[in-house]
Amino acid sequence: MVEQIIDIDRMEQAVGLFGSFDENIRMLEQEYSVNVINRGAQLKITGEPENVGKAVRAVNGLLTMINKGETLNEQNVRYLISLVNEDNEDKLTAMTADCICITSKGKPLKPKTLGQKKYVEAIKNNTVTLGIGPAGTGKTYLAVALAVTAFRAKEVNRIILTRPAVEAGEKLGFLPGDLQHKVDPYLRPLYDALFDMLGAENFQKHLERGNIEVAPLAYMRGRTLDDSFIILDEAQNTTPEQMKMFLTRLGFNSKMVVTGDVTQIDLPDGKRSGLVEAVKVLKNVDDIATVRFTEKDVVRHKLVQEIIKAYEKNEEAKKSHAR
Repeated sequence: MVEQIIDIDRMEQAVGLFGSFDENIRMLEQEYSVNVINRGAQLKITGEPENVGKAVRAVNGLLTMINKGETLNEQNVRYLISLVNEDNEDKLTAMTADCICITSKGKPLKPKTLGQKKYVEAIKNNTVTLGIGPAGTGKTYLAVALAVTAFRAKEVNRIILTRPAVEAGEKLGFLPGDLQHKVDPYLRPLYDALFDMLGAENFQKHLERGNIEVAPLAYMRGRTLDDSFIILDEAQNTTPEQMKMFLTRLGFNSKMVVTGDVTQIDLPDGKRSGLVEAVKVLKNVDDIATVRFTEKDVVRHKLVQEIIKAYEKNEEAKKSHAR
């Protein structure tokens, strides 16, 4: 057993570090099998040498985040622990990066993982970006945030959000109302993200003026989209023909972001995914970037990570059995 002392400069640091009911410190104690005691302006960490070393690095990382104005929560504490375990905590600056957008409630929005940071940089530096990964990694939300940022800066005149209206085990025909009412449930996640960024009133105003368009993918056919930030969501449910149609809508002074999860394809059996094909076809084309997220980039409930890992393990077992 060894003991190490960390000095705390200010009381606010200690309050932020420990969190509500000491939940942040409890996560560290549980992860590294150490004991953490607060004594005035000092933290005392005791345990096995290797574990104490990791816990100290984690605490120093958390203090760095607090000093940068970050509020600690379960998600970013767990993510920092994963960085420490991989000896990657030196990349912590990605979690305290510059704000990319202010929401309608005044909340600054920043990348929360290294994958998200890479994704944001890819969108900024390329005309077309393909974001591929599991649910909860912020693919769509971050793309909408960057679209709103570009729109507010007058870099583009329009934001266009689209999705293929593919049935995920349910039938469109059974939904009430006209075509717009039938497809609205498919577009709801896009509306929600825009509401967060702009507020309902501003969103409605821009929608009526035609500055914002939220529509099914079929509505894109035959158009050329200039001065626009265009996002195609749930792209794994496009056919290769639909994907080609969408990508060739690109006009001057426009950006495109294509997002999807290739493990959740709802196309009928035997139909190829346009997203899977696009990644292969476009891999060597300049000004087109592909960013892949993993379960480590999930910023929803911690169980989402475990669910994704369990399904991946099950798929691997199936493939091994088939071989």
